[in-house]
Amino acid sequence: MKRVILPGSTGPDGRPATLGVMGGGQLGRMFVQAAQAMGYFTAVLDPDPTSPAGLVAHYHVQCGYLDEQGLAQLMQRCAAITTEFENVPAQALLSLGAHRPVSPGADAVAVCQHRAAEKAQFGRAGVACAPYAVIETDADLAAVDAALLPGILKTSTLGYDGKGQVRVATRDELAAAWASLKGVPCVLEKRLPLAAEVSVIVARDAHGHMVQFPLQRNWHRDGILAVTEVPARGLPDGIAARALDAAHAIAASMDYVGVLCVEFFVLDDGALVANEMAPRPHNSGHYTIDACDQSQFDLQVRTTAGLPLVAPRLHSPAVMLNLLGDLWFDADGRERTPPWADVLALPGVHLHLYGKASPRRGRKMGHLTVTAADADAARDVAQQAAARLGLPLLPAL
Repeated sequence: MKRVILPGSTGPDGRPATLGVMGGGQLGRMFVQAAQAMGYFTAVLDPDPTSPAGLVAHYHVQCGYLDEQGLAQLMQRCAAITTEFENVPAQALLSLGAHRPVSPGADAVAVCQHRAAEKAQFGRAGVACAPYAVIETDADLAAVDAALLPGILKTSTLGYDGKGQVRVATRDELAAAWASLKGVPCVLEKRLPLAAEVSVIVARDAHGHMVQFPLQRNWHRDGILAVTEVPARGLPDGIAARALDAAHAIAASMDYVGVLCVEFFVLDDGALVANEMAPRPHNSGHYTIDACDQSQFDLQVRTTAGLPLVAPRLHSPAVMLNLLGDLWFDADGRERTPPWADVLALPGVHLHLYGKASPRRGRKMGHLTVTAADADAARDVAQQAAARLGLPLLPAL
């Protein structure tokens, strides 16, 4: 039921056509801003009265994601709907999709919500991932192949930014970890020797046409993305082409419509394995707002509205620094304002704060993108910005 919703077109009330988004976090906020720049009205469904996206949208439907009246209100207002995070219940997207174009669809989101289903999807697409076992019962636990240890035990659902994950080296540690996770369905992944982490963001329309951004190299701290650098450097030859091919194969295997991020591990021997995917724009793609002629959110608007996809162009090398709530506290735990003036005095710095009401340690409050004429210059300024903010310096390539 996908149709083209042109910028400047009007809805039944005579106002500009409205695009909706399930979820009111920072990804929803940046989608709303991109849609508004193209002349659309926007609506957000989120239970938080101060959600970042709800504060800037034309309409905020404040309710839970399965609230029938709220879903009906969103559907009535919107010509098409997307989602800003993968834990929106797939049932809600299925209900909306019966009446309006929804991208990505409920089936694809359901795959991304469950690690075992996700890994099975990688296999159907012909893309390698880490060896793994699904653990749902005591019998599954007892049957785990010793070759999967040491490994990482991950909850099958609701895990993100390192949450719901436990490193285990022995069967005793595995049993204790599963008990600590309350015996919920889990996936045990074999730990692999990692050389680098990379990601690819693709956009696919309802006709199967795909475009993508360049390969991104990522570094994490405590399970949370800390730094993204583009173009990706210090990697074996051919990694970028292999990662792009794999991301395309995964998107096609799900008949995916929308923006999709696939994260990969590069192993010490040069092998490439898929780690996980997100059915939405991704933290590692925030640099695209400042470094590309179209951002990942522009492409999300295009796939939601059924507009043509044009390949985005990286016009400036970039480094993105994730800004967590820890920056808002001094060494004694007192709240403070980070030294933005010192950072903004540097060339090529773009500050994005998400409008969140209060900082918390580990909470994503914003990001900083540095653009420059070449990759070395971008990295040098990013190092200076990190030092002025009191962040760890960028890892060596």
